[in-house]
Amino acid sequence: MTDYREYITIEAGKRSGKACIRGMRITVHDVLSYLAAGMSHEEIIADFPQLTQNDILACLAYAADAEKKYIIAAA
Repeated sequence: MTDYREYITIEAGKRSGKACIRGMRITVHDVLSYLAAGMSHEEIIADFPQLTQNDILACLAYAADAEKKYIIAAA
């Protein structure tokens, strides 16, 4: 997998500034939701033929990178 930043774009006027795939209107959240619902990569690509395997992997890499930035405050 190459750097997810080659696949994930954020534009203020598109989908309210959410992270999208290659400037399309498909968000990282959309793809992650499909995966969480149990769809396979192949099923997602069949439903959205403009997506590639690398697009899906970039969404996962983006989410992993975002998750590691969370800090939990001690109570």
